[in-house]
Amino acid sequence: MFKARRRPGQGSAPYLFIAPFFLVFAAFGLFPILYTAWVSLHEVDLQNPDEARWIGLENYRHLFRSEFFWKALENTFTIGVISTVPQLCMALGIAHLLNYRLRGRTFFRVAMLMPYATSVAAATLVFAGLFGRDFGMINWLLGQVGIDPVDWESGRWTSQIAISTIITWRWVGYNALIYLAGMQSIPADLYESAAIDGAGRWQQFRYVTIPSLRPTILFTIVVSTIGAIQVFGEPLLFGGVSGHLGGASRQYQTLGVLLYDEGWFNYKLGYAAAVAWTMFLIIVAAVVINTTLARRRWRNGA
Repeated sequence: MFKARRRPGQGSAPYLFIAPFFLVFAAFGLFPILYTAWVSLHEVDLQNPDEARWIGLENYRHLFRSEFFWKALENTFTIGVISTVPQLCMALGIAHLLNYRLRGRTFFRVAMLMPYATSVAAATLVFAGLFGRDFGMINWLLGQVGIDPVDWESGRWTSQIAISTIITWRWVGYNALIYLAGMQSIPADLYESAAIDGAGRWQQFRYVTIPSLRPTILFTIVVSTIGAIQVFGEPLLFGGVSGHLGGASRQYQTLGVLLYDEGWFNYKLGYAAAVAWTMFLIIVAAVVINTTLARRRWRNGA
């Protein structure tokens, strides 16, 4: 058989095409991760970053003994649950509605993406005004039904609910469009067969749409989990002057805000790097646990 001759350099061409990505990743992704790990093993002051002193795992020992770390971890978990679960459920329902032939579907799809395009700072400042104690619209609406004004920022659960509302508002449309794209890839024959068998809209959604969207749902769960652990801008800006503390009693300080407070207000870069690496390990563990549980649950339910 005739065997085509390979031109000089033809075998290395694919590697040259993908080389820019790996070079950029090594410079702006891999190197900062490794450097942060190195910094976390030193005592580094922000005002004198060149005078690093090796202390080994002391930053991590101090971190795990700190009540502020465990409180920030608990706040991160509760805010993540309060914001992620309603967010994904609402996104799934909205996507299901937009999947039908409605008038102005393009307008609704664009409108759902607008909150995601809004900056974190603008959205948080607006919602901070809405949740204001004295002149906020939320308290005004509560007053119309006879409920006393709520000091949303000072309470632990009230502040976390307010911050979770901001996160949900920004991301529910984004996830809805992801679900909608997945729904539109489901063959119409499945719905027709279900309708012939007598399945209603709800039964079609439960037994056809949900099983077909399992990979998409798993993707949004993983991405939302990562985002929940990294939440930073909303609690920081919601608290105003005391935002870096997560409130007067740190009632909504997350791990990201704790990292910012230790690094840029207490000047402990080594300690802040230890917080960053702990967050990274928590993200890896959470993603693995989420993926394993979801796949096992769906496998058992199949």
